[in-house]
Amino acid sequence: MIHLGEINTLEILRETEHGAYLIDDEDNQVLLPNRYVPKEFKIWEKLEVFVYLDNEQRPVATTDMPYIKRGEFALLRCNEVTEHGAFLDWGLVKELFCPFKEQAFKMKPGGWYLVHCYLDEKTERLVASSKTNHFLDNKELTVAQFDEVDLIVSHPSDIGMNVIVNKKHLGLIYKDQIFSDISVGDKLKGIVKKIRPGNKLDIGLGQIGYRNIEPNAERIMHELHDNSGYLNLTDKSSPEAIKETLQMSKKNFKKAIGSLYKQKEIEIKSDGIYLV
Repeated sequence: MIHLGEINTLEILRETEHGAYLIDDEDNQVLLPNRYVPKEFKIWEKLEVFVYLDNEQRPVATTDMPYIKRGEFALLRCNEVTEHGAFLDWGLVKELFCPFKEQAFKMKPGGWYLVHCYLDEKTERLVASSKTNHFLDNKELTVAQFDEVDLIVSHPSDIGMNVIVNKKHLGLIYKDQIFSDISVGDKLKGIVKKIRPGNKLDIGLGQIGYRNIEPNAERIMHELHDNSGYLNLTDKSSPEAIKETLQMSKKNFKKAIGSLYKQKEIEIKSDGIYLV
């Protein structure tokens, strides 16, 4: 079966004046327009193509790969807004349509929006929605506490930043756990710090507990080497000073310098940290 909005591996069946027809294992066919046909090819050669609907709502294949596929989330630029809705740049000749009813906020040309791509069952065409929470479900979690997860930054809230977890669930990073600038659409790695009642996910950036000592210690060592072996920080420094210099919490900083001190990599003096 040929799947709309997905990468399909199909065989070249025949060449016509309009392009090459591709076929799947169930004898379904789709046109690959001339502009995408390889200069040299053989009949029955396999190609990886993306399939979507053209301007006349006919399935068509392309060797161009879009910025977003069916079931995925991505940050896309709005090229145009008409009386019907917004049209987004997703890397293909035909733009991705986002109806007004699927816009969390009214889109404007030139704006960037985090959207989900899905197949509209009524029109049978691929469309976008910036109401991303509608495509996330925490009723049955596929993650556990301390799991490492893939994150997409979704939208800010009063207490932190909402994130999409493994393309399936909604999570939250609290403000006091954010130690560097992050923006909507950023793709990050994180950890499930806690699962609260109602399957609400508390997410942390980086790793947790003693597993967090190693990367933070490495960051401190880099800073020391970049600053002639000295940092004007101690375990008595303010959380703000530590965050500004190292983009980490004071708790993680104290763990990291404790580890480096035990390994005799640093000396901790009253005026700061020194490389041994």
